[in-house]
Amino acid sequence: MERVVRFVLGHEDFRLIGSSRTDSGVSCRQGFVQIFLREEMDFEPILAALNLNLNGEIRFNSVRPISRDFNLIHSVKQKTYRYFFSDSESFHPFASAFLTSVSQINSLERMQENASLFVGKHDFRAFCRISGNKIDFTREILEAKVFETEAFSTEFSPEKIYCFEVTGTGFLYHQVRKMVYAIWYFSLEEIKSRLENPTHEWETVPTASANGLVLWETVLDLDS
Repeated sequence: MERVVRFVLGHEDFRLIGSSRTDSGVSCRQGFVQIFLREEMDFEPILAALNLNLNGEIRFNSVRPISRDFNLIHSVKQKTYRYFFSDSESFHPFASAFLTSVSQINSLERMQENASLFVGKHDFRAFCRISGNKIDFTREILEAKVFETEAFSTEFSPEKIYCFEVTGTGFLYHQVRKMVYAIWYFSLEEIKSRLENPTHEWETVPTASANGLVLWETVLDLDS
């Protein structure tokens, strides 16, 4: 993105800040980027040129001016992620661009029950990849659910596609992907125990594949 903006503007006297960082292989349906310039300019006329040079991999939908002291990262109010997967035995390799293939997972009813356990404020250190400088592991999950979906329905799609959708005020590194694995394979008691005793030396929760995960929606507080 930075390379394309530099090419279209014809200079590199700018700075870009994104509203979120995602792991390699994770897709983004909706996010925001803030650009800092020395002089005010109208970006509306060059949106088409930006999108043309982004080659369809990224698309700018709209642009608006914002005050220089606006902090994009601190203004993120909540994020929604969706993780798409299937346990179909007839999973076609072409479907792997959008879905993850899994096997011997919990029933839909059990996955729904597992997802509901994550709702609320919890210490998620047992469900994330811990970095050396991280000290706050408390995050609030506003909603978490699993359901069947017809998203990405093509001739190569499996018979059944499931979606795990989670909305929260913020997420830790690999948190969503580890929650997904727990929803697939853990019992209710295994999840409860890790949430209630996060500092216990638990066996590391495996991380689900990145290719089924999409940052679905980002909500900003424009008054912050």
